[in-house]
Amino acid sequence: MDELDADAAVAERRDEADPLAEFADRFHVPDDGLYMDGNSLGPLSTDAERTLDRVVEEWREMGIEGWTEGEPPWFRYAERLGDRLAPLLGADGDEVVIANSTTVNVHNLVGTFLDRADGDAVVVDELDFPTDHYAVRAQLRQRGLDPEEKLVVVESRDGRTIAAEDVVAAMDERDDAGVVFLPSVLYRSGQLLDVERITAAAHERGLLAGFDLAHSVGVVPHDLSAHGVDFATWCSYKYLNAGPGAIAGLYVNERHFGETPALAGWWGHEKETQFEMNMTYTPADSAGAWQTGTVPMLSAAPLEGSLEVLHDAGIDAVREKSVELTEYLIELVDDELADYGYAVGTPRDPDRRGGHVALEHDEAERISAALRDRGVVVDYRPPNVVRTCPSPLYTSFRDVYDAAAHCRDVVASGEYETYDAEGEVS
Repeated sequence: MDELDADAAVAERRDEADPLAEFADRFHVPDDGLYMDGNSLGPLSTDAERTLDRVVEEWREMGIEGWTEGEPPWFRYAERLGDRLAPLLGADGDEVVIANSTTVNVHNLVGTFLDRADGDAVVVDELDFPTDHYAVRAQLRQRGLDPEEKLVVVESRDGRTIAAEDVVAAMDERDDAGVVFLPSVLYRSGQLLDVERITAAAHERGLLAGFDLAHSVGVVPHDLSAHGVDFATWCSYKYLNAGPGAIAGLYVNERHFGETPALAGWWGHEKETQFEMNMTYTPADSAGAWQTGTVPMLSAAPLEGSLEVLHDAGIDAVREKSVELTEYLIELVDDELADYGYAVGTPRDPDRRGGHVALEHDEAERISAALRDRGVVVDYRPPNVVRTCPSPLYTSFRDVYDAAAHCRDVVASGEYETYDAEGEVS
């Protein structure tokens, strides 16, 4: 790999002054590669490994007694981790719980709030992650509603971003709109949406507001309760670094406590009488009501440790470094990569940008494959995006510099031309 024209020493000096630099030692990342895919799957930390090992040991030594004798007891584990997540979300502990998978939570939350909304149409956007649309459409069909009529899709003006004013306009145009459900960060371009503005606009028009926070929790601070957000969900395997298939999480504003979830299950029953096995469901007076089945301890335990890392670092410090890393990457693209066909598809305003940068290139698929073979782990999103994520807990400024150099080299040398474009998504 050849050096860029930019001075590598600048990146190294920034690393020397980085207050979060030491956190990289708590993660298992390849020594001979560059892991730029934390927005798809965060790496294992020693902390997550430790808490998983502890729960396995409790299972081995205690068996069923782990539900009451574990440290902490497994019976209230989901609520305990909800308490730990709440500060990252700007929420009270009772408003947050770990539960289910993200898609199950979308079904459960959208279904619940669609039933209590004044209207029966759901406002979404055309750049959503597909599973959100699958779930919303299914919830509409289950209520005898035609998704082609009741799914209100806000179009993008540029194929990359969604304008908040267009979301507001969609609410105004449909007098049957009841729920708006949007991502906090668009998964392809990395645009950070204005949660506060959209929520306020929804409430002014009598709609309920929910968000998919999968690409923001753990890298962007939230203030859900202060903004009055009605509900939200997210996964835990991206910036929360809880592992593949890790348990998801959800938020429900306290004013909705006592509602019966659309997908009621026994683990959402009030804890005090849960084991009386009553045939009548009594929801927990908290977000815990939206749990369905038993908490999966082995996919929840790593989250406990990974949250320790985040709390030690501080979400505000994480966000500050994330902005600095993505700004540095954007500078390198402009100064070093533009002549090789690269462009930035992510908003340049940090207030409108999440934690990753969309590098656009006509040969993005083949470039992504070439980068992976060089040990630069990125992912490709059709039609032309190399998603590159300098995650702040384990990525250095020198890593960003080196990743940009590899991006330049695979094009400058023609190396990407040896790969076939197969239409596969990594």
